[in-house]
Amino acid sequence: MAHRWTASADRHGDVPHPSVLLVFNHIGARNPNRAIPRLEELTHHLWRGDRQREGHHLYDRKVPIVAVGLRNLREHGPTGPVCYRFGRNRPQPLLETIGNPRRDAADAREAEEGRVRQEEYRAQVRKAAQEQAAKKAVEAAREAARRGARRPACTSCGTRFTDERWEAAEETGWGCLVGTHPHPVRHLQARGRRRRPRRRPAGASGAASRLGRRPHPCAP
Repeated sequence: MAHRWTASADRHGDVPHPSVLLVFNHIGARNPNRAIPRLEELTHHLWRGDRQREGHHLYDRKVPIVAVGLRNLREHGPTGPVCYRFGRNRPQPLLETIGNPRRDAADAREAEEGRVRQEEYRAQVRKAAQEQAAKKAVEAAREAARRGARRPACTSCGTRFTDERWEAAEETGWGCLVGTHPHPVRHLQARGRRRRPRRRPAGASGAASRLGRRPHPCAP
């Protein structure tokens, strides 16, 4: 009766055929140490993989062939370095002969290189963002300095206008071109005097009259 096994695609995407294990029992005059190299040479088209530029091989649609002597297998077991996979230069434990360690190493190097490139890219992005933020901060400082130089001041006391007073002055204009009145604070005081309410009756207290006084426009 013949049995057939199938192998699913490995994690690399290759679809190798199931491995073939040849167990040699040294009986009689035939020496397995001479038979194995001859068999390896005759079957190279079945097991030899396609070499990649990274140094490993791909074994898509290939048959991994492993040879082992029965005496060594009994003595060391399948976990000992007694199995020889065709195409490799040293005996290995059975499970190691089935894998593709060079491909695993190449994938690990590629993943590490990708991680390093990603980290370098993120560092460049962070550096560009920091430079942009520093540039914006310099521009904001320059704009604040220019605005401070343009900020009008009271000609009587020299107090700089607050943003609210400056905005109000630009909106009203004091009846002339915005920002051109020679004495803005005294002008505001004059407007306050013109709008002063009528004199209180003689019986009004001095405190009430003091409460009616207008503060200096530049006072906080």
